[in-house]
Amino acid sequence: MIKTMSTNSHLPDPATPDDQTDTPTDRRCVARIEEYDDAPDECTLYPADATPSELPTTWISAKEGSYVSLDEMR
Repeated sequence: MIKTMSTNSHLPDPATPDDQTDTPTDRRCVARIEEYDDAPDECTLYPADATPSELPTTWISAKEGSYVSLDEMR
């Protein structure tokens, strides 16, 4: 089973150095969760507006058990 959800996030423009005071841009990411019977579930995040040629290089995946709650890390 594949579950897909979208989320808005305010991220700085990657081309903008941290020391500049530009306003963050609004970006939409998609989180796709693939459930496996014989392996840990996997969550993949990628830009919602990525083109087919960008998708192979603009994503990040994590297997269930390799990520933690944001509240736990604060």
